[in-house]
Amino acid sequence: MKKTMLLKKDKLSSQKQKYLFLITIMILGFTFSFIFFALIAKEDKTILQNEINLFFQNVKTNQLNTTNSLINSLSSNLLSISLVWLLGISIIGLPFIIFFLFFKSFILGFSIISILANYGLKGILLIIPYLFPHQIIYLIIWLLLSFYASSFSIKLFKILFLKKNLNLQEHFIKYLKIASLCLVTSIICSLFEVYISPKLISLFIF
Repeated sequence: MKKTMLLKKDKLSSQKQKYLFLITIMILGFTFSFIFFALIAKEDKTILQNEINLFFQNVKTNQLNTTNSLINSLSSNLLSISLVWLLGISIIGLPFIIFFLFFKSFILGFSIISILANYGLKGILLIIPYLFPHQIIYLIIWLLLSFYASSFSIKLFKILFLKKNLNLQEHFIKYLKIASLCLVTSIICSLFEVYISPKLISLFIF
């Protein structure tokens, strides 16, 4: 009994460390996005400013192509989740999984700092409906999927090279369930992002 409790405690401690590591990668992604924005040329910032203004103007005038937006969002999420899942079942996928999480955080951070730089403090009013809840849920999805993908990749390495006696089938089924859950959740987020989020953003456009 005591041995079982110790094993569970060690497992929880290991999981906590993995989550902390992945969260740190996400924080680094946000940090580097702010640094990158500060370093890009003024001409690039002007182009970016025009793109942001065009986006919010289209939201305000209800001129967004919802069909194309939904297709792009769904295909992007499907591709991303499939890619991370495949990386998880490969032995060499771990560094790519970490980079993927960094990249997703970088893109979101870059979007936030771009809006703030363009609209100043008033941009906070636009960021709130831009982020909540779908972008936050996306981050949770990528964190959860990255955790299980990296964990499965490590287990696969232990089985093949360290000859560890692990129930690979059990872990694979669990990994597949997590990926399916992330996929379904991402579809719901895409629907919210395309059909509801623009309406919420339009309430804060000045």
